[in-house]
Amino acid sequence: MPTRVRALAALQAGVITRKQAIMSGMSSGGINAKLRHRRWQPVYRGVYATFTGPLDRSARLWAAVLYAGRGAVLSHETAGELQKLTDRPSALLHLTVPGNRRVTRVKGLVIHVSDQVWRLPFPHGVLPTTLPEDTIIDLAESADDVDEVYGWVTRAFGREITGDFKMRVAIGRRRKLRWRGELEEAITAGAGGAHSVLELRWDRDVEQAHGLPAAGKQVRFKKASGRSGYRDRVYAEYGVIIELDGKRAHPEEARGMDRARDNAAAADGDGQTLRYGWKEVRYEACETAVQTVRVLWRRGWRGTPRPCSPTCPVARLLEDSSSAPRTAVPLGQRCP
Repeated sequence: MPTRVRALAALQAGVITRKQAIMSGMSSGGINAKLRHRRWQPVYRGVYATFTGPLDRSARLWAAVLYAGRGAVLSHETAGELQKLTDRPSALLHLTVPGNRRVTRVKGLVIHVSDQVWRLPFPHGVLPTTLPEDTIIDLAESADDVDEVYGWVTRAFGREITGDFKMRVAIGRRRKLRWRGELEEAITAGAGGAHSVLELRWDRDVEQAHGLPAAGKQVRFKKASGRSGYRDRVYAEYGVIIELDGKRAHPEEARGMDRARDNAAAADGDGQTLRYGWKEVRYEACETAVQTVRVLWRRGWRGTPRPCSPTCPVARLLEDSSSAPRTAVPLGQRCP
């Protein structure tokens, strides 16, 4: 191969287009010979791998971008993969192309069209992707429900991929957003320390909706091993720890680890641990608030919660407890 072809292919994980090869000094006959003798292999129409054997992930991503052509960028789940928003490669490769272009669809590629004109050029050798903020918005706009919208934003904040200001600027550039209000709510929650959908719902649906005191968020503590850990929510003044587990299923091994952490917290004098999952926070927020209030009262809180609706169980709690004394438990002791 000519030096220029070899250098360009090296920047693109060994992948090159027919047009690039010709502009870099190869003839059509030379390209055809490489293909005929199987020194090169076709990936998409006009896009070739300049090596034999299977393509790795990087080569497949480059081949997709080169096939999609001018202005194409990796987007949605595929951009999220590169930006650490997702933890596994997407089965389909998602690309976004300018609104004035059309790309012939092929198996394995999902082509999105955007009228955004502010995308920045990428240096040679760097896979072009949507900006992280736009990736989050694109994924949220494709969501089936509000919890998924919240999840993309809080995950991005928890992994320190973006921040409040950048997300609001990105939202402001979009004229039409199906989940605009929900995105703005999730950004506010993420900036305030919510690292997951479950934490967001705890803050909004359990704590704020029922007038509980504000808990500390992601509070650092020292494990017995000497390593640092983080507790989801801590009412430090009253020695109450809230641990939130967003897994839909909780295997027995994990339950055992949770019990060990709860016991360690009690033994170290850190206070009582309440552990809640998706069901208790998402679907039983009022009942969870009642349980939390009872524990806080017994550990010294003198505040008055508020019902979130006329039928909220907190209203019944206030009626039942109006004449009952509240006995505080000294900090560091486990409630009976």
